[in-house]
Amino acid sequence: MEKKIGNIFKGDKVIWMIFFFLCMISIVEVFSASSGLTYKSQNYAAPIIYHTVMILFGFFVTVVTLNIPCRFFKIMTLPLIIVSFVTLLWVLVGGETINGANRVINLFGITFQPSEIAKGTMVLYVAQILGATQREDGADKKAFRWINWMLIPTVVIIGLENLSTAALLLGVVILMMFIGRVPYKQISKIIGTLVLLAAFSLSAILLVGDNTRTENPKLNKTEQTANLPKEKEGTVEKLLHRADTWKGRILKFFDKKEITPAEYDLDKDAQVAHANIAIVSSNIIGKGPGNSVERDFLAQAFSDFIYAIIIEEMGIIGATAVAFLYIVLLFRTARIASRCENNFPAFLAMGLTLLLVTQATFNMMVAVGFVPVTGQPLPLISKGGTSTIINCAYIGAILSVSRSAARKKGYEHEDIEPQPENKP
Repeated sequence: MEKKIGNIFKGDKVIWMIFFFLCMISIVEVFSASSGLTYKSQNYAAPIIYHTVMILFGFFVTVVTLNIPCRFFKIMTLPLIIVSFVTLLWVLVGGETINGANRVINLFGITFQPSEIAKGTMVLYVAQILGATQREDGADKKAFRWINWMLIPTVVIIGLENLSTAALLLGVVILMMFIGRVPYKQISKIIGTLVLLAAFSLSAILLVGDNTRTENPKLNKTEQTANLPKEKEGTVEKLLHRADTWKGRILKFFDKKEITPAEYDLDKDAQVAHANIAIVSSNIIGKGPGNSVERDFLAQAFSDFIYAIIIEEMGIIGATAVAFLYIVLLFRTARIASRCENNFPAFLAMGLTLLLVTQATFNMMVAVGFVPVTGQPLPLISKGGTSTIINCAYIGAILSVSRSAARKKGYEHEDIEPQPENKP
């Protein structure tokens, strides 16, 4: 029996423990935070059953992925690049609208987000380029150009409908280039270009956007755009509508004017307001699992703002524990990467972990009001379909690296349980 269980839980045991704890927290907190979905469906168990099934399927994906030797991931790069670009262009033209943006595709009844596939594909591509171009003094100068051939179009296409995801992917790739020892001159060029582009984009958003027309979570897409002028129909209307949303979020974040409770507009600022209420009412130990009050008022309590519900129910201690799990994941993966003899698996493991940890950091910072609202779920905890399964695949790939990647001398037998001696 122990041997059979050991065959399932291959790879680094610490990563497995982190994965297990995050999944357990997810099931408990999504169940608690799904009161809005329960009310709409009139089915108490349906939301948590769906999420639990997604977690179990994600576990299956994790086990399958970790059993793929990491060297075979290279073969998947080109097919995934083709799938990513086809689906990203598809979602721009014929995708379903969520929160005012085309983000998902419905294929044979299965809904998925192409940006989730594109993020992992880009990390896989960058890891392969950095691994193949390593020299004694760092990465070859050509690596920077080869990375940008894929990075720039991917980020631009994603950014048209999901700016926060594009920024997240861009940041992760830059971190990977630092780790991959790409010349600092080249990295400074892209950072300088990004600063100029950000300044230009911010100016354009503030100039073109109309913050009086940002989306209201209580209205559907037709009602939100009913009063738009004719010149804003079609693709142009979609782009300008996103500018309206971005401008509203930016102005709200930087507006430090104190507003009295009587003047506060709960229709426009409901998410931020109720997230703040959830946090300040938590105290040290929280109200206990299932005892959240603000879950009934937060529109995305089970997704974008689930960390606020975690704070409300588990207090500062529970919130710190969740953040600590992501920190341990980062440092444990760094240790796994440092033991790899070859470059590709090390860069792949670090890139995927940076993707998870950076996204988690953004989500937690949004929940506590450190950055503007971005719409990024909390990896492996927030309710989701495509995102949950793909994040589980990332964990499986990291476990595959810990299990199958060749190790440097002196680390060959580390973390391997000693075999019992054969006695005569």
